[in-house]
Amino acid sequence: MTPSPEDSLDSVVRHATDNGVSWITLNRPEAMNAVTWDQRERVISLLESASADPGVRAVVITGTGKGFCAGADLRTAPAGPTAAASAPAPATGAAPVTGIAPVTSAAPGSGERVPGDVARTIRRGAQRLIAAVLDCEKPVIAAVNGTAAGLGAHLALACDLVLAAESAKFIEVFVRRGLVPDGGGAYLLPRLIGPQRAKELMFFGDSLPAAEAERLGLVNRVVPAEDLEKTAREWAQRLATGPTRALALTKQLVNASLDADRATAFSAEAAAQEINMTTSDASEGVASFVERRAPLFRGR
Repeated sequence: MTPSPEDSLDSVVRHATDNGVSWITLNRPEAMNAVTWDQRERVISLLESASADPGVRAVVITGTGKGFCAGADLRTAPAGPTAAASAPAPATGAAPVTGIAPVTSAAPGSGERVPGDVARTIRRGAQRLIAAVLDCEKPVIAAVNGTAAGLGAHLALACDLVLAAESAKFIEVFVRRGLVPDGGGAYLLPRLIGPQRAKELMFFGDSLPAAEAERLGLVNRVVPAEDLEKTAREWAQRLATGPTRALALTKQLVNASLDADRATAFSAEAAAQEINMTTSDASEGVASFVERRAPLFRGR
């Protein structure tokens, strides 16, 4: 992999592009990769860049150490009131923090939180991060190497495909802090496993082992920790050699179908087919079928 010059400026989010795959690695293992404000903005930027870069055809998000992402790190927030100001900061390595992000707006000169600050902070913070994954025009794989809690769990579950190490676990930690789930959790989980299972996870906040997450349908595949990167690389490479625009349109159709009636979904499908048939990859796919050979998709 060859890191870009810009990426070398921020070691807490490693980034490299390898054979059409954008690798985004959270790198604060001492904090279980609890994500800071700067990290969040960096990940959002990288996902947006992946959408716009024809040289990127798949994305992998992972972490270093024992944690995939333990939520949002309130201790490294910009100065100002926080949504959890009354809670003591957890020590490094303590239980995962939540996805609640810092509140930075207040009444002029008062230093106090005003109505609307928390909602505004969530929209601008945790929800933007999850939306960046859902809206990325390239398929995104989560390679969950360890604990995924709070916002970290939702970051993984927003990805198109989820691989998990056998030691990984998922925690809807919010209820443990007396908080409401953020980062799109109440949107994502019922669509993945149904409302009853989602409520069970959110009401109790129990740690969910990777094998159980796979059984419920939250994870595509569980592999030994030593095989996680290899498997993620294999899956990402298959995606990177696929028909990139067709995959993007397929992702959009599937995501939108969860909120659409049949007529709307059928109309979107027809429109996507119309758009896709203008791509070079669609022409190559048809030609390769007629010529009885393997297709060579170029992502265009």
